[in-house]
Amino acid sequence: MTLVWTVLAFVCGSLMFSYWLGRWARHNLKAVGDGNPGALNLWKAAGYRWGMAGIILDFLKGYVLLFFLVKSENMQGYSMIPIALAPIVGHAFSPFLKGRGGKAIAVTFGVWSALSGFEISIALAVILAILLGGFMLINKGKPASSAADGLQVVLGLLLVGCYLFIRGFGHAIIWIWLGNVLLMMYTHRKELRTSWEKFLNKST
Repeated sequence: MTLVWTVLAFVCGSLMFSYWLGRWARHNLKAVGDGNPGALNLWKAAGYRWGMAGIILDFLKGYVLLFFLVKSENMQGYSMIPIALAPIVGHAFSPFLKGRGGKAIAVTFGVWSALSGFEISIALAVILAILLGGFMLINKGKPASSAADGLQVVLGLLLVGCYLFIRGFGHAIIWIWLGNVLLMMYTHRKELRTSWEKFLNKST
């Protein structure tokens, strides 16, 4: 059953709601901003109503199935690792977009909300808010670049690992977190590369 649930979770994650909503609103998200077919570009292209709809739907595709599996105790121990990561993988490598997906931020929040009853997702949100404040202070109130946004997301998820350790979460949750970090590093690879290059330029 682990394989069945993993496949179903992957399919749920691969449903590119934001991209389809963008097409419905007569916008091709691949031609907006950085070309990411996610809710942020939907927001930029079609406005906050469409963007919020995309965020909610992307969140739910990481939340709904896992929530019912956790409640029904059909997902326990190490078997939860592939099932929990599957929606994120599906979003990042959607077969509906020929393997090209989004950055998986909203679906990540959905997954952690289902696994922990919102505890870990709230911790992540607080950490990201603190990091955002720090970045704004460094930039003297100016809007952060897309590279800084990507760095903030990955760094925030890395810091969640400290929270998981302090709270004493089990090994399976730690493995899910590690897989999530690696996936987010991949989906934000361009932003991380740009941030690294800027750092090297400043240090030389």
